[in-house]
Amino acid sequence: MRVISLVVEGLEQARDAGLFKWLMEQDADIICLQDTRCSEYSLTSDEFFPREYNAYFLDHYDDHRKNGVAIYCRDLPKAIMSGLGFIDYDSQGLYIQADYSNFSVGSLLMPSGLGPDAAMNDKLKFMQDLGGHLQKVRNKRRDFIVCGGWELVNKPIDAEEAGNRVDIPGFSDIEQMWLRELYRNGYCDAFRSYNNDPDEFTWWPEGDDAGGVRSDTHVVSSSLVGRIDYAAIYTGEAFSSHAPVIVDYDID
Repeated sequence: MRVISLVVEGLEQARDAGLFKWLMEQDADIICLQDTRCSEYSLTSDEFFPREYNAYFLDHYDDHRKNGVAIYCRDLPKAIMSGLGFIDYDSQGLYIQADYSNFSVGSLLMPSGLGPDAAMNDKLKFMQDLGGHLQKVRNKRRDFIVCGGWELVNKPIDAEEAGNRVDIPGFSDIEQMWLRELYRNGYCDAFRSYNNDPDEFTWWPEGDDAGGVRSDTHVVSSSLVGRIDYAAIYTGEAFSSHAPVIVDYDID
């Protein structure tokens, strides 16, 4: 099963950059997109709704030009979960999940934490709630794949020296400690479980000439570690300032 994820920074502009043409060549089973910045109902072109996929969206309730997540499923899921049951965050269009018989795939957009102190406090509160949720579902009889823009960085190998600064989201001690705690308690980084190469980055927050970071990944149940057949980051084309993450799982 191939799962592709990408922070698009606007689904319509990513389409204009050739995203859907590329996606339709990848033979993906599930496509997770984040930061769509549009309403499902504002998308008038059939290109956004390929015949090969069942498309599901969760928009920001108050302003569809902000946030937004989507998931494209080749096989019809048993259920779609919109949001995580978080009163303060579900209206912001941050999470959507497709459930199948033995596994679930989620498309996540972590709040960036950029801006005034309140923005970072919001991110840390979301992380706290998300951590509690992931621990609650850890013992369910299913595997979880939560992919997208995590806005967190785990190790020095995941950042170019020029980008390894605390003023870029994901580098503070408290953020890194949260992520490492998650990896110690039933989850892992699917990309790093397969690929330990340096210079593998997914986001260039200050443009191509500045440092890159690998803040986009698939966080998966530890039970999936031995079932990751392939993992790569595609940088052949630019659809946003983020790069797509491609992971193949041995899942029927």
